[in-house]
Amino acid sequence: MKDIRFAKFLVLVNGGVPLALLAWDASQHQLGANPVNFAILTTGMLTLVFLMLTLCVTPIRKITGWNWLIFSRRTFGLYAFFYGCLHFLIFFGLSLDRPFSVPNALSEMFKRKYLFVGITALLLMVPLAVTSTNAMIKRLGGPRWRALHRLVYLVAILGVIHYYMQVKIDVRMPLAFAAVLTILLGYRLISFRRRPPLAQATAAKPKILSGA
Repeated sequence: MKDIRFAKFLVLVNGGVPLALLAWDASQHQLGANPVNFAILTTGMLTLVFLMLTLCVTPIRKITGWNWLIFSRRTFGLYAFFYGCLHFLIFFGLSLDRPFSVPNALSEMFKRKYLFVGITALLLMVPLAVTSTNAMIKRLGGPRWRALHRLVYLVAILGVIHYYMQVKIDVRMPLAFAAVLTILLGYRLISFRRRPPLAQATAAKPKILSGA
């Protein structure tokens, strides 16, 4: 696909559709008996979905040869960060007994371990979002940029663990995310081990991503 502008537009617009639907349902008072909890769960789920989509790009690109898909990895990753921030802000501003209280939030995090896991994952996403531009790739250099962005694997793992710990009873959905993540990480591990040593060394040099 030589002209990917329309594809970029579709990915960008569709990434914002869940937020628009959530905002619409909130304005119509259709978020159920506990709208704050519904919004927290929805934004958390969207964060995981976009993390999985980010990790899906490389396997799909290599299997199909659709190298033009590389642009979507950055977009998916930034949407994951965006929904993760929104997830935290709703929790921090609407679900606590004292909204926007840092001491109260810290107290809750130490009481409920899944909150600590979740905020750790979100904090690890910050450097990934900040260094997602082409200018930062050039500034950091190949090996350092690639090493830094391997944090996405840890972020995804922590995100799934956070979800699993929070659900407690019906763990089918967290386990489904865990299964998908296992497949995606397993694919990367197998692909890396099958590379000859020279190809492994060359892989340390990232390609400049297309798109903004």
